[in-house]
Amino acid sequence: MITVDALKEYGADTETGLRLCMGNEALYLRLVGTVPEEACYAELLNSIEAKDYDKAFDAAHALKGVLGNLSLTPLYETVSQMVEFLRKRTDMDYSEMIEDLNKKMDALSVLCK
Repeated sequence: MITVDALKEYGADTETGLRLCMGNEALYLRLVGTVPEEACYAELLNSIEAKDYDKAFDAAHALKGVLGNLSLTPLYETVSQMVEFLRKRTDMDYSEMIEDLNKKMDALSVLCK
């Protein structure tokens, strides 16, 4: 089961995340638990694979907002980097960033179980 301490070890800024949830720990943890199933995550990966950089940007930007609001710093940093390339519709090899994102999302998924 996910805990604030586990999220701190993961690298999340839980103080900020909790503050944005008005100190409601149960709400914060419930919201964090939804992140691995976030539709924007799948949309981002699928859109990059299809080289649909308009959709990929929209998905990355939405995901960045979710991650920022929950202060999930490790994921937020990777997605923020992707957003900047996708904002310019940069046609490049995103595989390293995707691998990093998947690794961090997998680690969060383990915490959420």
